[in-house]
Amino acid sequence: CEKEPASNMWIYILLGNLLRGIGETPITPLGISYLDDFAKEENVPVYVACLHTIAMMGPMFGFLLGSLCARLYVDIGFVDPGSITITPQDSRWVGAWWLGFLIAGATSFLSAIPFCFLPKSLKKPEEANKDKTSRGLLENTDFYNSLKKVLGNRMYFTFLCCSLLQFSGFIGFVTYKPKYMEQQYGQSTSKSNFLIGVTTLPPVGLGIFIGGLIMKKYKMSFIGAAKFSFTMSFLSYAISLLHFFVGCDNYMVAGMTVSYE
Repeated sequence: CEKEPASNMWIYILLGNLLRGIGETPITPLGISYLDDFAKEENVPVYVACLHTIAMMGPMFGFLLGSLCARLYVDIGFVDPGSITITPQDSRWVGAWWLGFLIAGATSFLSAIPFCFLPKSLKKPEEANKDKTSRGLLENTDFYNSLKKVLGNRMYFTFLCCSLLQFSGFIGFVTYKPKYMEQQYGQSTSKSNFLIGVTTLPPVGLGIFIGGLIMKKYKMSFIGAAKFSFTMSFLSYAISLLHFFVGCDNYMVAGMTVSYE
């Protein structure tokens, strides 16, 4: 028989994530553009690296928060804790997954309040920054023509494709690694999230920051930065091949790893 969802609450979660995505979108493009226009050219790599490093701290704290919430029962606050007879190690346990949304939402709201006190117009950049290449794009006010011009740039389009491939692999790695640790190494959901938040994301943020320092020290050009990125990415993928040699035997699950017979 075909089961139908018993609740439409998932619609509210979908709308909440939609609004969150709309609110987060301007941060990266406008923030980087602001840094590029107002900061000294030799300091831009460090500032951009700091921006991305801080962005990596969010998922890290998210995994740690998820680890904490997974230890709490899903109906916490609505049922007597003494009446709960199962533990987080039980396969029937469902953690308070919804609690993280409330905490993160309240924190985001409080952190957004200071933005209301910013001036309506930002200070104009110095005269030395008026000759930057971004002026060529600003002369064309038509969005579609500007988009066509940007995508027609072979270097930028190649960089965009590489970024899509890199982020696709990274997101898949972070998304499914907790479940892999649960199934292969017998860890609980809370402990898996904790280990991911502690061991995976901090090195990534540190690597981004160190990369920015290296670019600032050697004052790399676009070509130099592209070569540097290619070399580091190649080494990263070469080391990632070692994952194929790490693992445990599959659990014996009827209908999945072994037959019902």
